[in-house]
Amino acid sequence: MRQNVMTPIPEGPAVHAPASGGSTIASAACALNGTASRAPFPQQDRSPAAAQGASRRPLALSPSRANDFRQCPLLYRFRAIDRLPEATSRAQLRGTVVHATLEALYELPAGHRNPEAAAQLIAPVWEKACADAPEVVELVAGTPESFLGEVERLVRRYFDMEDPTQFNPESCELLVEAHTADGALLRGFVDRVDVAPTGEVRVVDYKTGRSPSHNAVGQALFQMKFYALVIYRIRKVVPAQLKLMYLGDGNSLTYTPEAAELDRFERTLSAIWRAIRSAGDSGDFRPSPGRLCNWCDHKAHCPAFGGTPPVYPGWPEDSVPSAHAEWG
Repeated sequence: MRQNVMTPIPEGPAVHAPASGGSTIASAACALNGTASRAPFPQQDRSPAAAQGASRRPLALSPSRANDFRQCPLLYRFRAIDRLPEATSRAQLRGTVVHATLEALYELPAGHRNPEAAAQLIAPVWEKACADAPEVVELVAGTPESFLGEVERLVRRYFDMEDPTQFNPESCELLVEAHTADGALLRGFVDRVDVAPTGEVRVVDYKTGRSPSHNAVGQALFQMKFYALVIYRIRKVVPAQLKLMYLGDGNSLTYTPEAAELDRFERTLSAIWRAIRSAGDSGDFRPSPGRLCNWCDHKAHCPAFGGTPPVYPGWPEDSVPSAHAEWG
C-alpha cells in the first residue's frame, strides 16, 4: 500500500465536466443521467418493519457496513438487517448540512462560487432539513445560531483548500454500485467526481472532522480504495487521484491507487462479504466487545451487556432491483 501526494489533476479551464441535470436547493440531491442519489435529509423510518418493506434494495457492501462487520458482526446485523433506530448526533447533522451546502454550491455558475454565496446557501439547506425531519431541531435546541455558525466556518474553510470557480464536477452525491468478480455487490455514495479532458478521474470525499492521526489513516484509506475500486469496475479506468478533504482542520489526504492493488483489495472485500453472507445464512452474528461499545446505541440489545437481540428475521430477499451509476 502506498500513500502519497500526487500531482493534482489540472483544475481550472483544463478540467471538463459535461452538463448534467443537477438538483435544486429545494431537493438537495444531485441526479446525473437519471441515476439515484443520496438525499441529505432522508426520512427516518428505520424500524424493523420498514426494513422488511417491499421497496428495500438488496443488501450490499459499503465502506461503513464493511467497517461495522469488522468491528462487531452483531452491530452489522443491528444496522443492516434489523435496521434498529439510532439517534442522530449534532455532529452528524452538521456534516449533512455541510455536504448539502457544498453540493448546492456547485449548482451555481462557476463565477458565482464564493464564500459569501456559499454562506447564503446554508439557510435554505437548513430550512429543508427542518421541513423534512422536524426532529432535527431538537439537536440544536437553544443554539441554532451557534450550530449554523459551525456549519458556516466549515463551509468557508473549504475555500481555503480549493478554488471551486476553476472547475465543474462531473457529478455530486452520486450513488454508485458494482459487482466484484465473484458477485459481491458494492454500493456507496461519492461526494464528487471530477474528470479531466484527457480522461483522468479524481474522486473527492468531504469530511467535517479533523484529519486522522497516523494510526487512523488505514481506515481512511480503506474508504478511499473502496470508492476507487467501484469507479474502476464501472468505468474501466483507475482513478488518478482520491482525495479526502478534512474541513475540520483544512488538511487533505490524497492517494494514488494502482490496478493490481485494487484487484487485491477486491479480494479482501469479497472475503468480508462471504463472511457476512455466512453469518446471514446461519444467523450467527456475534458481538465483539471493545472500547467503541461506549458509544453504541444498541447496548440494550447486546448479549455482551446483558441484552437480548430481536428475533433474527433472516437474510433479506435480494429481489428488488437497485439503481447503479453508468458512464458512457
